[in-house]
Amino acid sequence: MTRSIRFLRKCGGVCVAGVLLLPVMKVISARAQTTHAVTIDEALEAPQIGGLALSPDGTRVVYDVTRTNWKTNAFEHDLWIADRSGKSFLLSTQEKTSSGAKWSPDGKWIAFLSDRPGQIAETKADTMQLYVIDPTGGEARQVTKLEDGVSGFEWAPDSRHIAYTTKDPESKEQKDRKEKYGDYTVVYADERMTHLWMIDVGALPVGNKAAEATRITEGSFNVGDFSWSPDCTRIAFTATKDPELRDGGSATVYAVSVGDKKVTKLVTAPGPNTNPHFSPDGTQVAFVTADGAKYFFYANSKIAVVPATGGTPKVVSGDFDEDTRLLDWSSGGIYFGAAKKTASQLYRLDPASGSVVQVTHPDDLVAQGFSFSKDFGTVAYRGAMPNTRGEIYVAATSTGEPATQVTHLVDKMKQFTIAQREVVRWKSGDGTTIEGVMIKPVDFDAKKKYPLLVVIHGGPTGVDQPVIQWDRYYPIEQFVAKGALVLRPNYRGSAGYGAAFRALNVRNLGVGDYADVISGVDYLIAQGYVDKDRVGAMGWSEGGYISAFITASSDRFKAVSVGAGISDWMTYYVNTDITPFTRQYLKATPWDDPEIYKKTSPISYIAKAKTPTLIQQGDRDKRVPVPDSFELRQALEDRGVPVKMVLYHGFGHPVDKPKEQRAVMEENLHWFGHYIWSEPFVEGVGPGAAPMDDK
Repeated sequence: MTRSIRFLRKCGGVCVAGVLLLPVMKVISARAQTTHAVTIDEALEAPQIGGLALSPDGTRVVYDVTRTNWKTNAFEHDLWIADRSGKSFLLSTQEKTSSGAKWSPDGKWIAFLSDRPGQIAETKADTMQLYVIDPTGGEARQVTKLEDGVSGFEWAPDSRHIAYTTKDPESKEQKDRKEKYGDYTVVYADERMTHLWMIDVGALPVGNKAAEATRITEGSFNVGDFSWSPDCTRIAFTATKDPELRDGGSATVYAVSVGDKKVTKLVTAPGPNTNPHFSPDGTQVAFVTADGAKYFFYANSKIAVVPATGGTPKVVSGDFDEDTRLLDWSSGGIYFGAAKKTASQLYRLDPASGSVVQVTHPDDLVAQGFSFSKDFGTVAYRGAMPNTRGEIYVAATSTGEPATQVTHLVDKMKQFTIAQREVVRWKSGDGTTIEGVMIKPVDFDAKKKYPLLVVIHGGPTGVDQPVIQWDRYYPIEQFVAKGALVLRPNYRGSAGYGAAFRALNVRNLGVGDYADVISGVDYLIAQGYVDKDRVGAMGWSEGGYISAFITASSDRFKAVSVGAGISDWMTYYVNTDITPFTRQYLKATPWDDPEIYKKTSPISYIAKAKTPTLIQQGDRDKRVPVPDSFELRQALEDRGVPVKMVLYHGFGHPVDKPKEQRAVMEENLHWFGHYIWSEPFVEGVGPGAAPMDDK
């Protein structure tokens, strides 16, 4: 369930009529350049670009790159700066993570978050504190020493002040209660709210001391995203009634006057309403809205505008049929990002006419993480074409200036043979067109028969794209190197195909999703190159749920792997931290309509189960409750179906540390190696017989 609240080259190019055109990148044969398939450890060690920020003058990009630290068992981030010629240098050299960098509007400073050992005494270890650094080099300066660290921050247009959010400390009453009665929690009653604070960076004290901070908001509401007004006098922000995900639908937009701290509710219309941005003249605020949709989990998010003093909002994104990710408001229009089938693009919206222009091209470009120069004449983003990895590009938004590739992490791929991706389409059982990504060996021969492994994304509003992403839960490159084809289906409910497609699994979860997956399997079998007797399936979250449905509903698969998947919607509903999800997709509680919960639960079909199933999950998962995994495991055991369940200690819904991701992938490699390739079953306590070689 990754979608909680959705609101919640060096190469030539040309731009015509405000549309940036990138030439199709030439994909050179991987076999000619590489020597071996990517191993699990190599995939985990491969650097990846995270956040990025373009300098105000559009000449440099600061970005973070992952670094795998096996000793501390962490994916850590370093900050780099690159200019438009591609020259780059390391900005942060400290241990642990530095990320989330943002330029001051005058370009003189970069602020970022880091959990490095604090310079200031009594800084709590492993908290993300705010730092500032001169982009030309030198030591970073710690700005905050907060008990729970900084959640988010934004520079003021004056380049002097920074607003940030942090969680309120424990109240005296909470501390007294703990002293007298010990540590316990009253469910949905002990939340600590997050609020806005401000610091004056221009008045940092001498020595290793934190900056004096001014509290901007307080009260019984929880602050989320926020942005400054152009004149620095106000901050627009999103707030919910508490931090609980189940109450995300209460999100709406407010503004606070920095001087007198007066809070004004700008939007009273039904939400969720989030992500506010002031117009260039400060008289209006744009925000993302559900526009009153009762079932907003799968409805389109839209862009609306409201007077900066509050009033009646006006939806300005018209009939644009996909979720809109509002980025910023320039004099030329409102910029937003959106998925487009298996691609994603940057768009510009005219709030007066509602017309939308696609800024990035070609249509199969996957572009994300957009950042603009101060005048909005230049944009930086992570971009990838089919069968390429994401790199950072800088380009003009409305002139003929060519797009320029400024990072070259792809150079590290020359030693690898990378599987090839292509988009395939088929008809589901009810006639719906479904797309997916087929991954195949570089020497694929359509006259041969290949095992087929289906890897199913989560969400359900995730989407798979034909770009190269390093393996994390499922060792796809290793599967392909062993001679398999991999299908990644964008089943009904996936993002990028419009609101109607996203709603096709409403009161049809699992049932319609399974039909989309099995019809994709049938389509590939009909092409003549799939061995129908060697098919397996796996997925995490919603993908794990669909995999559990396969386990309980089909005897056509030789093996299944269920990652953090739902087996029983009733069990899910009463344990999850996001209860509205179920009520919206099934349009009922289990007390109102037990039959729909039964129809869509894999456990209802467990009598048919025959497929050996691996179950994996973090033992602290609140999104998909661990009892669902135990329920499926016990039912399979009682039915005599081979089952193995692995819990990863200390993890919630994602398993996000390298050693445990290594374990997750090796478990899957051995599970399918045995059931698909008839390799010896590995007995013992771990995923493999080979000794661990931690670096």
